[in-house]
This record gives sequence, structure tokens and C-alpha cells, in this order.
Amino acid sequence: MSQQAQEQQVYAKVAWRLIPLLFVLYIVAYLDRVNVGFAQLQMKTDVGFSDAVYGLGAGMFFLGYFLFEVPSNLLLERFGARLWIARIMIVWGMVSMAMMFATTPTLFYVLRFLLGVGEAGFAPGIILYITYWFPAARRARIFSRYMTALAISGIIGGPLSGWILSAMAGVNGWAGWQWLFLLEGAPAVVLGIVVMVLLDDKPASASWLTDEEKTLIQMQLEAERAAKVEQGHQYTLWQSLVAPKVLLLGVMYFCFLCGLYGISFWLPQIIKGLGIQDPVRIGMISAMLYSVAAVSMVVVSYHSDDTGERRRYIVGCAVLGGGGFCASALLGAEPVWSLVALTAATAGVLSILPVFWTLPTAFLSGTAAAAGVAMVNSWGNLGGFAAPSMIGFVKQSLGSTDAAMMVLGALLLVGGILTLKLNVS
Repeated sequence: MSQQAQEQQVYAKVAWRLIPLLFVLYIVAYLDRVNVGFAQLQMKTDVGFSDAVYGLGAGMFFLGYFLFEVPSNLLLERFGARLWIARIMIVWGMVSMAMMFATTPTLFYVLRFLLGVGEAGFAPGIILYITYWFPAARRARIFSRYMTALAISGIIGGPLSGWILSAMAGVNGWAGWQWLFLLEGAPAVVLGIVVMVLLDDKPASASWLTDEEKTLIQMQLEAERAAKVEQGHQYTLWQSLVAPKVLLLGVMYFCFLCGLYGISFWLPQIIKGLGIQDPVRIGMISAMLYSVAAVSMVVVSYHSDDTGERRRYIVGCAVLGGGGFCASALLGAEPVWSLVALTAATAGVLSILPVFWTLPTAFLSGTAAAAGVAMVNSWGNLGGFAAPSMIGFVKQSLGSTDAAMMVLGALLLVGGILTLKLNVS
């Protein structure tokens, strides 16, 4: 067997062992993060939350996330992925279930903030964890397999959330939105226990790999780390937090995540604003948008790995996403074409993400990667606070989300322009 064939076989084995579990974890994580978008379809009437209250509460998650992201990722590096990811999941699952009691604005804000604290470190922790197993040349496609969970959570979560809101309303005296938080939060606690049993920290501790397979992986990753040192990419912990490249990546990610969370939190309301009232139909339509995005994510990521080109693909997806947002606002009077534009926006935004995460992991490693990846993710996720809050304020003030969609489109285009300024070589 040739060296190339042997490597392909080993990394395929690792992917089949790790990615399905990580994929399921991310589906549950993202569902718990954004299911408040569907809950709002009923909460607005049941507890009287205004669009501004909802938008601020949806964004409060990301303040907690921002404050605890870097410490959480450093603790993952210290204590190991298995223990720390399990801890994150159990805590966030419990807080997510507690969201069923968020009947006042204050409690809504507090629980959303605590949910962010509980989940802090999960997404960058998984990014870091993948770098323990796969060299840079293989990461875009691996990130895409894992991050396609974002799209799949929309495909599954839309119809599921719509069904829960309709079918469970009144059961045991609870509203449908209360059942939504309870039923979609519980799997995180269960999966936290599964992680303790199934996840291995690094290749060296994986009993399902042969010694030869462990050596192959470790030699490639060590060669990659040595190349980074030779190229001057040996960052200290402090440097990884303040390096201009890291800060630029954080600003880029902020622009991209404004688009992501604009879609994630407000898509049900946007679809409803097109004249569709039934929660189940809203869920099915949102699932169709995410289905297109799932295919787009995989295709773009595989092409990026095959060509070794990163920036061009990110810029192209940013233009597609930004144009889609702007077109959806301009075509608001035409529901079908507006949904086509939103489909383009969703596909563009989601396809950026797996390729984007090859950039910081190309020049950061070890503890610097733990801190730097978390810092980029922290700054970026402030977009999760800014976008929902901005959309809620605009919708309440102007009675429409059209102006907000234009802003999201502009931010994506800014992110694409900044990508052209980045040099990670």
C-alpha cells in the first residue's frame, strides 16, 4: 500500500470514529442555542415579550459566551477534551431546560446569559480538538462534516420545533414553547454522559488505533508544528490573544456571524412575515433553506481542500450571502423570490464557516491555538449579540426587517473585503 493510500485509510478511520459523535453534539448545541427563535412564535403572545426584549434576550447568550470563552478553552487544553466537553454539555443542557420558566424579561435575560456561560468553549473546543487529530490540509472537509450540523440542526430543528409548539401545547398545563425548551435541552445532558464514555483526548490515548497509526498521525502533526516554528508562527499565549492576525480574524468572524445569527434567530419570524402562519409550515420552509446550505457547505469545503485555496472561497461565499440578504429585503413583496434570496444568504453564510476555521489553525498550535481560536470565536460571537438585538430594535421601530437585512448583507461584504487583507502564510 502506498504512503498516500495508508494516510487516507488512517484519517478515514479517525473521521468515522470521531465526526459522527461531534456532529450530533453540534446539532444539539446549536438547536439549544437558537430554538428560542421558534419559542418566540408563542412567547410573544403568552408572556408579552416585545421584539426588542426578544432580540436583546437572544443576544444575551453571547455576552456570557464572550466573557468565558477563552478561560474555558484553556481549561479544555489543561484537563482534556473528554472531561471538559462533557461538563459543558451537562451544564448547558440543564440551563436550556430551565428556559421553560423564563416568563419575565429579567429571567429571560439571566437564563440566556447563563446558557452562554455554560456553553462557552464548546465550539472553539471542538475546533481545537480536531487539530489534535487532522493536519491542516485535511481540515476544511473535516470542519465541513462537523459544521454541516449547523445546517442539519435547521433541517431537523425547524420541523421538530414547529411540531412541539403545535402538538405539545397544553400538555400537563404547559405551553408549547415550554415543552420546546424541555425536550430539546434534555439530550445535551444525556450526550454529556456519552462523551465521558466514548471520546478520547488525543491519538495517543485511542485504544482503537494501532501503534503504527498513532505514529503516522503524530509524525504529521509534529512536522506541521515544526514548520510553523520555522516560518515564525510560534506564538506565546499572550501573543495569540493580541496578534494583529488574530484580531483581524475576530473582526471578520464578527461580520460573518452577524449574518449567521440574523438567519438563525429571525428566520421563523421572517417567514411568518411573508404571510405563512402555521408553525409546522414555517419549520418545513426553514428546513428547505438549510438543506441547500448543507450541500453548499460540503461542496465548497471539499473544493477548498482540493485546491488549497481558502480566501477566494470565503470571499465568494460572503458575496453570495451578502447579496442574498440585500435581495431578500428588496424582494419582500414577492414571497417566493424573497425565499430564494434567503436561501442564497443561508448557503453563503454557512459555507464560509468550515473554510474560515482553516485560517487560524494554519498558524496557531498548542496552548496558543487554544487561546487564539477561542479569542477569534469570542469576538466573532459578539455578532450573535449584535445581530438579533439590532434586528429586534429595527423591527419594533420600523415594523419590518428589511433595513436590518441590508445591514447584515453589508457586514458580510465587509467581512469578504477584510478576508482579502489577511495573510496567513
